[in-house]
Amino acid sequence: MSKIIFITGASRGFGKIWAEAFLKRGDRVAATARNLDSLKELKAQYGDAILPIQLDVTNREQSFAAVSQAKEYFGKLDVIINNAGYGLFGAIEETSEKEARDMMETNVFGLLWITQAALPILRAQGHGHIIQLSSVLGVATLPTLGIYNASKFAVEAISETLASEVKEFGIAITLVEPNGFSTDWGPTALQSEANTAYDNVRAALHAQMADTDSFGKPEATTEAILKLVDAANPPLRLFLGKVALPWVKEVYAQRLSEWEEWEEVSIKAHGN
Repeated sequence: MSKIIFITGASRGFGKIWAEAFLKRGDRVAATARNLDSLKELKAQYGDAILPIQLDVTNREQSFAAVSQAKEYFGKLDVIINNAGYGLFGAIEETSEKEARDMMETNVFGLLWITQAALPILRAQGHGHIIQLSSVLGVATLPTLGIYNASKFAVEAISETLASEVKEFGIAITLVEPNGFSTDWGPTALQSEANTAYDNVRAALHAQMADTDSFGKPEATTEAILKLVDAANPPLRLFLGKVALPWVKEVYAQRLSEWEEWEEVSIKAHGN
């Protein structure tokens, strides 16, 4: 059966690729973007099956109105995909207050507003699936991406908590955690003003990212997303790409080792 899907950030990258994949197979899509010109081609091709909505997710009132508009247009909402977001390169010391606040407004609060707007609708229906676009950087970190890392760690915490709160209402939550993909995410990411003290850190990261084989093909993710949307019991977390899981296994092994090394100190700190 076809589904009604609400997706933010549908103007480019994963959002546009997935919106088109849904429409191509017969789903109906409410697609949001800051600039509706980016959705003209899909509207011309798919007509009433797509509802383009102009939206700045950082505006809570607009976010609630957009979700309400989609519900009124299609009659229900089956899947919510919080995809809107962007990247920011900059060491912690380099990042300005405005850059940090703006990133949280979009990547965290924008996701939160759409989620809050959708929940009453999904609860009333007795079913629904909220898919939150996180990142492997919501589980592990890379230098000079600290505020972006933080935004995705926040998405992980919000969504894991939410999953335990709404399960009884028939609402599923999934965190999609891609590793690097050859989208325009990197080229369009913002850059903090550089401090030369961190040039070596940046150079090491650039060298690490020079391995093009570590970046997946965005179009290859559509099969996984369609399978996820159709799953009767979707997972709480889903990596996209071949790099994420081996890396996170290594990171968690190191964390466990360090925690265990300091276990005696931890236990004594309990006090009884």
